[in-house]
Amino acid sequence: MHIWGLALAVVVMTVTACGTRPQTRQQAARPPAVVDPRVLAKRLARMQPDWPAHRPVNCRREKCVALTFDDGPGEYTGKLLDLLRGRNAKATFFVLGQMVSADPHNLARRIVDEGHEIGNHSWSHPPLTALPEEQIRAELVQTDNLVRRLTGVRMRMMRPPYGATDARVAAETRREGLAQILWSLDTLDWRDRAASVVARRAGAAKPGEIVLMHDIHRTTIEAVPQVLDTLAKKGYRFVTVSELYGTTPVPGREYTARWTKHE
Repeated sequence: MHIWGLALAVVVMTVTACGTRPQTRQQAARPPAVVDPRVLAKRLARMQPDWPAHRPVNCRREKCVALTFDDGPGEYTGKLLDLLRGRNAKATFFVLGQMVSADPHNLARRIVDEGHEIGNHSWSHPPLTALPEEQIRAELVQTDNLVRRLTGVRMRMMRPPYGATDARVAAETRREGLAQILWSLDTLDWRDRAASVVARRAGAAKPGEIVLMHDIHRTTIEAVPQVLDTLAKKGYRFVTVSELYGTTPVPGREYTARWTKHE
C-alpha cells in the first residue's frame, strides 16, 4: 500500500475505534483556570508599595513591641506562624536567601500572605563589613530577587548579619532601597537554648523596642507563647517594624527602637 493510503487507513481506524472526530488544536485547548478571588486579592495586595498594609495602630500612643525573627525560614517557622496567627500577632522576619531557596514549603510566601513583614538578612550570613562592595551587593540582590519571585514582594528593609555595618554597608543598602533594622533587646536565644530564659528576656521589653530572636531554634518557638502572654497582659500590641514607626523606614538609615513615653 502506498504510504499515504496507509496513513489514511490508520486515521479512519482510529476515529472509528474512538467513536469521535479528531479534535483541532483549538478544540483541544484547556479552558482557562478559575482563580480564587481571595488568592487574587492577596496577589494584588502584595504588589502595592506599602505592603504589608498598615493596621489601625498608633505606636506613639499605644504600647507596641516589634518581635523580629532572623535566619529562617527553618523547620520551626511554620509552628511559629501558627502561634502568631492564633494570637493575631504580627512580626517581622529577616530571611536568609539560602534558607528560602532550600525551603520546600515556601514559607516566605506564607509569611507574606499572613500579613507579616519580610526583610533581607543576606544570602549566606557573612559579616558584610568584611566584604568588598560588589559582594555586599550580591548578598542583598540575590536574596531580594528570590523573595520577590516567590512572594511578589519587594523588600524594604534588611538586617546586617551580626549587626555588623559601616559606611560601605549603609551605602549599598541605600542603593538597594533597604533600611537597616537592628535591635534594642537581644534575647540571646542563639546562645541560651532554654525557653524559660528566652521568654523572661523578651517579656521584659519596653514600649517601642525591637526584639531579636531566631526562628531556627526550637527553644525559641517554645518560648513564644509565654512571650505573647506576658506582653499582652501588659497591654502591648505586637506590630511589624514598619507599624512601629508608622511608615516604611528610610533606605540606608539604621533603626534600633522607637522610644515613646507612656503613662
